[in-house]
Amino acid sequence: MNLKEKVVVITGGTKGLGRALAEIFRERGAQVIVGANLIKDVEDQGNILTVRADVTNEADVVRLAEEVIKKFGRIDVWVNNAGIWLAHAPIEEMDMKRVHDMIEVNLFGTMYGSKAALIQMRKQGSGTIVNILSTSALQGRAYSSGYGASKFAAMGFTKSLRKEVEETNIKILAIYPGGMRTNLFDEQRPEDYGEYMDPKEVAEKIVANLEGDNPQEELIIKRA
Repeated sequence: MNLKEKVVVITGGTKGLGRALAEIFRERGAQVIVGANLIKDVEDQGNILTVRADVTNEADVVRLAEEVIKKFGRIDVWVNNAGIWLAHAPIEEMDMKRVHDMIEVNLFGTMYGSKAALIQMRKQGSGTIVNILSTSALQGRAYSSGYGASKFAAMGFTKSLRKEVEETNIKILAIYPGGMRTNLFDEQRPEDYGEYMDPKEVAEKIVANLEGDNPQEELIIKRA
C-alpha cells in the first residue's frame, strides 16, 4: 500500500507506540488522525489532527469516525492501538475493578473501533483494520492473567472478524508486539525493562508490513 494521502486513524495515538505510528505515517505522506482520551494530549500533536475520544465509550468512537469521514470522506487504515496494562500480581490480589476497566479498553475499545471503521470501509469497498494485540495473547504468563485474558479475547475477536470480511477487499491485521519501553509500565517496570524494544522500531515494522503488496495478517514482533 502506498500510504501517500491515505487516511489513517489511530486510537491511543498520543504516546508510546501510537505516537510513533502517527509520526511515521505522517512522514509517509498519510493524513493522520489520532484519538486521545485526555485533553492535554489532544493539544500537543502539531500537524497531526487530534480528536478527543474515549475508546470505552462507543459514542465517542462513532463520533471520531464521523469527524474523519466529514473531513476526509473515507477511512483507509484504522489502527486500534489504545491499550492499558496492570502490574503483575497473583489472581488472589488483583483488583477486579481495574481488570474490568482494562478489558473495557483492550477488548471493547478494539471492538468499537473495528465496528465504526468497518461500517465506512464496507461503503467504500476497501480498507485495513490493524489491531495491536500482544505476545501475551500467544501464551499464558504467570501473574498476568488479567492482561492476558484481555488480549486473548481481542485476538479471538480479530480472527473472527477476519472471517467476516474474507470475501471483500477489507483486510484485518493482528500485530503481536513484545515488550516496549512505553508509559504502560510506569506503575511497575519489569526487571528486564531496559531490554524492551523502542516503540519506533516496532512502529517501523508495522508500517513496513502495511506498505507491502501482501501484508502479513498475523505479525509477531519480538525483541532481538
